[in-house]
Amino acid sequence: MNEAKLHEFVGKLVTDMGGAYMMGMVLIGDELGLYRAMADNEPTTADALAQRCGCNARLVREWLNANAAAGYVEHADGRYRLPAEQAMALANEDSPVYVAPGQNVLAACFMGLDKVLAAFRGDGGLPWGQHHHRMFHGVEKFFRPGYRANLTTQWLPALDGMVARLQAGAKVADVGCGHGASTIVMAETYPSSRFFGFDFHGPSIETARKRAVEAGVAGRATFETATAKGYSERGFDLVCFFDCLHDMGDPVGAARHAHQALKDDGTVLLVEPFAGGTLAENSTPVGRMFYAASSMICTPNSLSQEVGLGLGAQAGEPRLREVFKEAGFTRFRRAAETPFNLILEARK
Repeated sequence: MNEAKLHEFVGKLVTDMGGAYMMGMVLIGDELGLYRAMADNEPTTADALAQRCGCNARLVREWLNANAAAGYVEHADGRYRLPAEQAMALANEDSPVYVAPGQNVLAACFMGLDKVLAAFRGDGGLPWGQHHHRMFHGVEKFFRPGYRANLTTQWLPALDGMVARLQAGAKVADVGCGHGASTIVMAETYPSSRFFGFDFHGPSIETARKRAVEAGVAGRATFETATAKGYSERGFDLVCFFDCLHDMGDPVGAARHAHQALKDDGTVLLVEPFAGGTLAENSTPVGRMFYAASSMICTPNSLSQEVGLGLGAQAGEPRLREVFKEAGFTRFRRAAETPFNLILEARK
């Protein structure tokens, strides 16, 4: 037994425990409006912040102290300040790095821990629809800032000739669309095109329809409850899979269905979590997060469906290339990337 290594590991474990608790603090701050009330970057007291947000002052002081200890807020002489950089991630809903409400995904995992344990002890399956409701809007809010920042400015322009087709009027499928965040971003930018969102989770489709009305794009963005192999529309210029293919039980079948639904010169846009082809490549902070999420969400969902391939959120580009080759695609390339996503293009 190496005592120094033991102490080092315990220190790491305590750090991770604190990080997990801090995600609870982030959710509290987001839902009660505490971070937004501090977004002016001005120092405030616990009492003043509590009064402003209609909260218990003693609990707000404890919450502020946790945030100060974690380096999320600054503290001096009994007053607390949220720096502009932290406000970008915790308070600014229009920021490309606004991650606060996305922590509902983590909350849903803990709330559904007994179901996850049952999956581990059983056949591995935990269907998407059996998660706590925080999972569904958490996923929407976790991914939406990235879509708003990158989808129409970087990802679609990286596809060969696609922007011109969208501007002229294209037919687009968004498979596994969830609450429709990605569909709506595209529909807002390309008013001459038509967008069809498909998802097998009925309640998410209902939410997507409401989001489309709120965004004023319901006339050109429609949503239907359908599996990735069950939608009947054909003649698409573009079929998109945003952070969902690895969750599917039969990703090869989903890709093959997309192949059949595309025009001869059509394109698939595949956005997947950033990953290399090996565990060593993925042993990073981002990889650690995605492996853990995949253990509780993505892989159990895949194992609950037919085929149950269980790609996992860290499948990586080589494995995804194999999926699309088996589905009949002859061209596959990395079009772009972010620290969190691979942006891949597949053509017939």
